[in-house]
Amino acid sequence: MTVIEQQQDEFARLTGPFRRELLTHCYRMLGSVQDAEDLVQETYLRAWRSYQDFEGRASLRTWLYRIATNACLNALRHGSRRVLPAGLGAPSTDPVALAPRDPEIPWLEPLPDELADPAAIVAGRAGLRLALIAALQHLPPQQRTVLVLRDVLAWSAEEAADVLGVTPAAVHSTLQRARARLDRLEPAVDEIAEPSEQEQRDLLDRYADAFERADIATLTRLLTEDAVWQMPPNPSWFAGRDNVIRLLAARLGSKRTRLVPLRANGQPGFAMYVDGEAFAVQVITLRGPAVAAVTAFHDAALVRSFGLPSRM
Repeated sequence: MTVIEQQQDEFARLTGPFRRELLTHCYRMLGSVQDAEDLVQETYLRAWRSYQDFEGRASLRTWLYRIATNACLNALRHGSRRVLPAGLGAPSTDPVALAPRDPEIPWLEPLPDELADPAAIVAGRAGLRLALIAALQHLPPQQRTVLVLRDVLAWSAEEAADVLGVTPAAVHSTLQRARARLDRLEPAVDEIAEPSEQEQRDLLDRYADAFERADIATLTRLLTEDAVWQMPPNPSWFAGRDNVIRLLAARLGSKRTRLVPLRANGQPGFAMYVDGEAFAVQVITLRGPAVAAVTAFHDAALVRSFGLPSRM
């Protein structure tokens, strides 16, 4: 084995364990799984090119995060923030006259739990929930980065300052502004308290059964009064149980529907099949004994990204 091959083996062995958490970090920053995967590839390429010069002044993990963060910031300078329909305008009240799909809008994407950092899944409420990822996209890149490094990854101000090339005082100031803005965007933790594991399974089973049978009465009982329903890439979204139920009553029942359980962003969800064809990925937000929000990504390709077939 040549010296280069030995270095390649050493590099792969030492850096490989960080790939999933780097992917999760880039996803938080960018809101796109595909973009995050591309940036992780770029991170490892940059790291390999500089590996011979790595002197160990910081940990290997910190060094990789520095490269990944700067790659994300560079991507954000040349791209548009990813959004969900609720971030674009007021909710709709007409379930029939939906706005046309807009493929030009860069939509937020769900992250399959199988790809995410296991530690992030365990702490999903704090660092990976879809509502948080959507809220992060509304922060300027520098604020987004500081908040992720400090509040999600629990880095010190000094570590974050080193990554960004600023002073710790600047990190503190940026973090205060980011927290203030996020407080206006992200639901409070007590507002998204989830049921126990058994209660969650029972609730999801009842939801899936009612959805597949187009049982509007049961779905009405399962939704919170302030439930929200979004379905990118359609810009229309619905707020309030009555409006959501009108949407479901107008849309369900005409075709055979099946829901297959999955998990995304540390949350429960379903792959939705219509007449046997992959149709959408639903990410479910639970609050207490009810469903508080459903984000239904109407993109058959997303179903396949969860390792599920196109037909069932």
